[in-house]
Amino acid sequence: MPTPQPVLPGTPSHAGQRLAWLDALRGVGAIAVVLEHMLYRFLPGLRPYWMNLGIYGVMVFFLVSGYVIPASLESRGDVRAFWLGRLFRLYPLYLLVIGVVLLCVPLVPLRRGLGLDPETAAAHATMLIDMVWAAGFADTMWTLSYEMAFYLLVTALFVGGLHRRSGLWAVAFAVAALGTGLLLARPLTAYVPAALISLGVMAAGLALVIAGTGRVRAAGAVVVGGLAVVLVLAGGRAPWLGPAILAVMFTGTVLYRWERGQISHLWAVAGVVVPLSVVPFFAARAGWWADPPVWHVTMALAAATFALGMACRRRAVPRALVWLGLVSYSVYLLHHPLLKLFLALYGDPRREPLLLQAALAVAYIAVVLGLSWLTYRVVERPMQALGRRLARSLPAPPQGTPSRRAVSASNLG
Repeated sequence: MPTPQPVLPGTPSHAGQRLAWLDALRGVGAIAVVLEHMLYRFLPGLRPYWMNLGIYGVMVFFLVSGYVIPASLESRGDVRAFWLGRLFRLYPLYLLVIGVVLLCVPLVPLRRGLGLDPETAAAHATMLIDMVWAAGFADTMWTLSYEMAFYLLVTALFVGGLHRRSGLWAVAFAVAALGTGLLLARPLTAYVPAALISLGVMAAGLALVIAGTGRVRAAGAVVVGGLAVVLVLAGGRAPWLGPAILAVMFTGTVLYRWERGQISHLWAVAGVVVPLSVVPFFAARAGWWADPPVWHVTMALAAATFALGMACRRRAVPRALVWLGLVSYSVYLLHHPLLKLFLALYGDPRREPLLLQAALAVAYIAVVLGLSWLTYRVVERPMQALGRRLARSLPAPPQGTPSRRAVSASNLG
């Protein structure tokens, strides 16, 4: 999951030292997602069914995003620079992975439900894949839908001056998760050409926000914020999961504000925990990961992991975990297409002796990490640097826009 530009411990930047614990959390999340998918095929006896490693990993990612993304926008004080940074951070690797998947079609057929048509193109152009009833070129791309919805919503709240009420938004989305769980078993976007509509609305709204001023910019904020809310509440394949994810992300923002002394209480955390603990009992079945015992353990472990990271935020962070955080976006997007390619070339490793399965698993992880480091160095880092240079070249934000804060935006995201 794409979050801030990582900085290794020991660098001169004090801000970088303070953010290393977030990189470590991203590393933990990335490895958890890789293990969730890998253990289907390698050493399946080690796969836990009392919790879901994949949901655990992405919830850790979402807490990190919630912690840093609003801070990134507020530190820049300029929605143009924020979106330019998002564009150059997310899309280059994303497009590369799509290209790799297409090149591998002779060996690895496209996943079920994925077609080469205008709606698929529109869904991937916005990254709102899961919420417009589309399949991603890589299975893990579904989570980017909620990252993008969060960016749209945070942008709208920032332009409208409502971004400081993070606790309210966290609780509101948690309650909305319970409501959608009671009312919806199937997303409403399955019945309309949601991908094409969302592309047009998102493009128009962002154009107004980025290029406009005053009432024009405010109108754009209403458009993108409204799109995000509608898709989150009515678009996810498991309708209650979308608002639950947004509640988790805004909880990360609450923790950021509390840690920085912007708020003095954490009442909103309890207001999120209660609805999200109850919703699996009432929601339509969404998979074994949503069974109440599995969901509760998974979410508790994700929360405990983030809490442990916060508790250790002023301590030295293991460099291996920080390095994993550095390449985590590449690991996240690359590992599943590489797994499918391995299975197409080798076959099912579960038929092999356990020792050979273990050796193949180690080799697979080594290839994933090696290629992820390569794509980070060749694709991610240069494109991020280009985005920062272009952002610095932008004229000053319109008068009345919040100024940059003391923390460097390049370190926050």
